Amino acid sequence: MLKQVGLEFTVIKPEVNEDMPDNEKPGDVVISLAQKKALDVTSRLESGFVLAADTIVVCEKCILGKPVDGNDAVRILELLNGNEHEVYTGLALYDITGGGFQTGVSRTRVWMKALEREHIVRYVESGEPLDKAGAYGIQGRGAIFIEKIEGCYFNVVGLPLSLLFDLLIQMEVPTWLSRKDGG
Repeated sequence: MLKQVGLEFTVIKPEVNEDMPDNEKPGDVVISLAQKKALDVTSRLESGFVLAADTIVVCEKCILGKPVDGNDAVRILELLNGNEHEVYTGLALYDITGGGFQTGVSRTRVWMKALEREHIVRYVESGEPLDKAGAYGIQGRGAIFIEKIEGCYFNVVGLPLSLLFDLLIQMEVPTWLSRKDGG
């Protein structure tokens, strides 16, 4: 998605524990985890900007991250089955050189169709849901299960581009938008 909007980047995997704190609001959880990821990567660099994100799904007051295995993915999808849920993504943007940072949260409501258990099991067997918060990928095969959304589609994918744009502007990050030739 960063390539799609013309941003150059290098991926550096953070080395952090992604356990979620108990009894926190979903927006606070994703901000906290995004900040932990960004600070870990920031500690390994000398200059530049670091963007980190974390996404969770909330259904019936339960916070759902990535499934631990196939059985957990089935359990998560059965909870979402035929229900409305919310997807939260927290972003943390750090300016290593200047020392500033900005954070933000995006929330999207999602309605999943009622599914047959057989369809859930077959989807899990595809492997796609195993590394996705909420055990589905709206940008992949899981798209056929989604009835409608209210809010940012890119948030459900895991990177709310509109929120990212706001943070880039606030931090005065140089991008193609800040160049006169637009290149």
